[in-house]
Amino acid sequence: MEEKRDELLQIDLGNGQARVLLCSTTHMVQECADIHGASAVCAAALGRLLTGAAMMGIMMKGEEESVTVTLKGDGPMGTLMAVADHGDVRGYADDPTVVLPLRPDGKLDVGGAVGHSGRMTVIRDLGNGKQYVGQSEIVSGEIAMDFAQYFTVSEQTPSLVALGVRLHEGTVLQAGGILIQPLPGCPEEMIDQLELRSPMFADISRELTFDTLENLARDWFRGLDPQILERTPIRYKCSCSRERMEKALISMGRKELQSLIDENQGAELSCHFCHRKHFFSTEDLKDMLEKAVKKESGEDQAHE
Repeated sequence: MEEKRDELLQIDLGNGQARVLLCSTTHMVQECADIHGASAVCAAALGRLLTGAAMMGIMMKGEEESVTVTLKGDGPMGTLMAVADHGDVRGYADDPTVVLPLRPDGKLDVGGAVGHSGRMTVIRDLGNGKQYVGQSEIVSGEIAMDFAQYFTVSEQTPSLVALGVRLHEGTVLQAGGILIQPLPGCPEEMIDQLELRSPMFADISRELTFDTLENLARDWFRGLDPQILERTPIRYKCSCSRERMEKALISMGRKELQSLIDENQGAELSCHFCHRKHFFSTEDLKDMLEKAVKKESGEDQAHE
């Protein structure tokens, strides 16, 4: 039986007047929730963040480029982070087990978990040592509105964003998102049409329950000449490895490594994103110390 996949569609409207990113992320969000043992409200918050980051990651041009989105709000979840490139996404929260009462309207209180004030930071890593950093204030903590605020304020690109996660007793029934942006030269008529249609995809996770991405795109943008340009699979994937963990230890420097060696208990590092653990023996640490010494000596010589 073929495994179901999450997917993102890149759609052109009006022959280059606007672009749409439309995605289903149900399996990715479920895996994230399972890995972190997330409560319902935290699974919804992480799911929305990962979905938004996935769309940002697809917008990056180079294969080595990636985007990191951090939400640092004043809610009990603490800091939330998602990293995405071309379809591979991972994320975590300081406390993914927070439980809150439902809002008066019966919906999960994502804004209460994230916080209603704070900052969204977006780091675009261009893969060549260059980074672009943008920031905006959190305006609701419901995340979709915060992404829209970021695009408008930090990138001067007015955007429509809808993100949704439907859950039932720990199971992610449906998750997905949509990002719509007018392109340079987009006529006012197109912008008016998109704003008029925005209520149609406001509850996107519910809409995805009953129809496919393709059908929804055709129905929502009927009369605007929607053309699917590209399809990209989306998945939860961590890039951690023993080699990366070793580099992290070496970067601590000689004093920290020597301290670990003196304790003679080795070192165990756990990945924030996948909780995979990597153990390094005292002998491993001694080898790393040699590398750290060489690295620092090389840096000292370079500064002479």
